[in-house]
Amino acid sequence: MKTLSPAEVLARFHWRYAVKKFDTARRIPDDVWQAIEDTLVLTPSSFGLQPWKFIVITDQAIKASLVPCSWGQCQPSDCSHMVVFAARTDLNEPDIDAYLARIAEVRNTTVEALKGFRKAMTGTLLNENFDSNEWAARQCYIAIGQLMAIAAVMGVDTCPMEGFDTKKYDDILGLPAMGYRSVISCPVGYRAADDKYAAVPKVRFKSSDVVVRI
Repeated sequence: MKTLSPAEVLARFHWRYAVKKFDTARRIPDDVWQAIEDTLVLTPSSFGLQPWKFIVITDQAIKASLVPCSWGQCQPSDCSHMVVFAARTDLNEPDIDAYLARIAEVRNTTVEALKGFRKAMTGTLLNENFDSNEWAARQCYIAIGQLMAIAAVMGVDTCPMEGFDTKKYDDILGLPAMGYRSVISCPVGYRAADDKYAAVPKVRFKSSDVVVRI
């Protein structure tokens, strides 16, 4: 498998930034988006349980309706694809059993053979002292990291956004009826040529300030 060189990888991540202004005329080609979406589906999660939905929005009217509940930020409307990361609410045994059934299907085994794994999951995730809603929300942050990373590698721009009214997003997208709630979002597309933030140097602490080697 061909890999990028260390220098190429670093160049892609120096190139990326949180886009403030997208080019409204540019759309992500279907094959490029499909690769990004497929990679998003491959995101790892705790127990492998994938307690999320990725709401991919390309309908312009719906994207525009998100702007007023995004503190007036225009990225949801101007981007090519808007992704809302929704976490499972009130995780339950049927959720776990659905995952076990999928494991049995993919790995050609039986649900019965997975009863030890089921016990471990239910004992942890359904424990009354465990906040499964917070746990599910944290998994979404793993997914958005994966999305931004693969987009950068493919030369596609992103802008992670927590600045929005989650309740209004939920209502617009019909998430409560699905058993999910919005956690974070990410407009995806291509930067506008006049987005001044593209040329602003990144501000990061020095490696020596944040990396601890033991």
